[in-house]
Amino acid sequence: MSLTLPARPAGVLFDMDGVLTSNNPWHRQAWQEVAAELLGLTLTDHDLDTKVDGGRNPEIIERLTGQVPDEELALRFHHAKEGRYRDLARGNLREVVGLGEYLDALETRGIPFALVTSADAVNVEFGMEALGFGHRFGPRILGEHVTRGKPHPEPFERGAALLGLDPRACLAHEDAVNGVRSAVGAGCTVVALTTTAPSTSLIAAGAALTVPDFTSWREWLEE
Repeated sequence: MSLTLPARPAGVLFDMDGVLTSNNPWHRQAWQEVAAELLGLTLTDHDLDTKVDGGRNPEIIERLTGQVPDEELALRFHHAKEGRYRDLARGNLREVVGLGEYLDALETRGIPFALVTSADAVNVEFGMEALGFGHRFGPRILGEHVTRGKPHPEPFERGAALLGLDPRACLAHEDAVNGVRSAVGAGCTVVALTTTAPSTSLIAAGAALTVPDFTSWREWLEE
């Protein structure tokens, strides 16, 4: 398969959940369980599709309830939800097909890359250890590094800045509508993965292209 993109990027920015690993089912189950327990909410598939994916937990709670959670509730919810996610995902995480070869190709060609995720440090270390990628993603923007999470452009602006690049020179990989909006808002060209949301929604949010995985990306870099 040949990938049609405007130009080889100066840098590549990767989301984690749904991009490095297809782990969305465990996040969604954790959201449903903990939202019922702590917020008294029964989350529908529509809620999960439109309000949960992409962003930091307090911002997602605000989308769901219409109210900014107080600090105590936000912290209690965060620990409960992310702990439940790790319990569900432990031993089950696998890299998205083709990712390792793609990272090899970027490194060989001297194209820098960074992590831009809404996850916290505990979940990032959990995921990186499971995937064996901790040594490969030195530059990282996490949820606690930004004041405004996705869909605001700040995460991807900061990710590009870590690489010393203009976001407009970067390619971004996302899987959620709010993540695509964040990257597009920063000026990145976005190739989204259909691990979480349908292609039509990702394209509508601004993605230039959608793909199921990272198969054939080495070939694209060799063109």
